[in-house]
Amino acid sequence: MTAPDPVEGLPLGARVVVRSRLADPAGGPSLTDAVGTLVSVDAGALVVDTRQGPVTIERSRVVAAKVVPPRPSRRGAPHLALSVEDLQRVMLEGWSPVERAGLGDWVLRAAGGFTGRANSVLPLGDPGLPLPEAVAQAEGWYAARGLPPRFLVAGPVGFAVAEDRLGALLLERGYRETNRSVVMTAAAQAVADASAGTGDVEVTEELSPRWLDAYARQREVVPGATEAVLTGSPGQLFASASAGGQVVAVARLGLVAGGWAGLYGVWVDPEHRGRGLARALTGALAAQAAARGTRSVYLQTLHANEPATRLYASLGFAPHHSYSYLDR
Repeated sequence: MTAPDPVEGLPLGARVVVRSRLADPAGGPSLTDAVGTLVSVDAGALVVDTRQGPVTIERSRVVAAKVVPPRPSRRGAPHLALSVEDLQRVMLEGWSPVERAGLGDWVLRAAGGFTGRANSVLPLGDPGLPLPEAVAQAEGWYAARGLPPRFLVAGPVGFAVAEDRLGALLLERGYRETNRSVVMTAAAQAVADASAGTGDVEVTEELSPRWLDAYARQREVVPGATEAVLTGSPGQLFASASAGGQVVAVARLGLVAGGWAGLYGVWVDPEHRGRGLARALTGALAAQAAARGTRSVYLQTLHANEPATRLYASLGFAPHHSYSYLDR
C-alpha cells in the first residue's frame, strides 16, 4: 500500500513546516525542517519562503508536512496577536476557492464568480515581478476564466487604499474601491459565554439541502461552486434555527489551522429578525469550536453595517483590520 503524500493538500500561501531528508548528512542529522510560507508546488518540488529566503525541496525527500499557525506579531490575546497579512493567510482556508494559483507570494482565487473573497487576488508579500507586470498577469488569469479582475487590499482599520502601493496602482489603472469591510476577532470561549442560552440552534458538520436552500435566500448561488466553497475548509460547522418547520436563520463556521475558525454567511429571515437568532447562531458555533480546541474566531462585515458590528461587539469581537475590493 502506497504511503500518503505529505505534500498533497497543502494550501498555497499557508505557513507550513516541511521535514525532509538531507541529500548528504555526512554523519550529522539526516532530517531538516523548513518553516515558512508555501509559495509553489509541482510534481517534482515545492518552494517554502523561510526567514532565510526561499528553499526548494524535492518532493521525494519530504517525510512530513503540515500547516502551522503564523508567528504572533503583536503582544496580547491570541486573537489580536497576528499581523494583518498573517490573519488574511488564516482566512484563506476559512472560505476556500475552487481554484487557486500562486503568483510569487500572491494567491489567485476563483470559484465561478461565487463571492468576492473566493474570486479575488490575495496579495500577500512579493509577487516576484514588478507590480505592474504582476497585476497584468493576474488580469490575464481571470480573463482566461471569464471573470473580472478583483484585488483584495487590506490594512489597519481606517487605512486609505490610495496610500497602499498596490491600491494606488490599481486606482490609476481605473479600478474602483468597493465593499469596505472590517475584520473582527474574538476568543471563541468568550463568544460562547456571552450568548449562552439565547436560543434553540441545530449544528451539524454536513451541508444539508435545507440549510443551502435557506442560504440561497440571501445571495445568488452558483451550483457546484457554492457547495465546494461551503465545504472546502479543513472542517466546517453549519448552524440553523427553524420556525414552523422552515429554516429561518443560518450561519457557517470554517475550522482552519492554528486554533482559528471563521464565521460566515450569518443570515436571518427578515420576518424573524430582532429575536436574537443571529446571536444564538454565533454563540452555538463558537461553543462547538471551543469544544474542539479552537481558541480564536474571526468574521468580516461591511463597515456600513452598524447593526452587525454592534451585535458582534456585544459578543466580544473587536476590530482587527479593514480591507476593500478593487474592481475593474
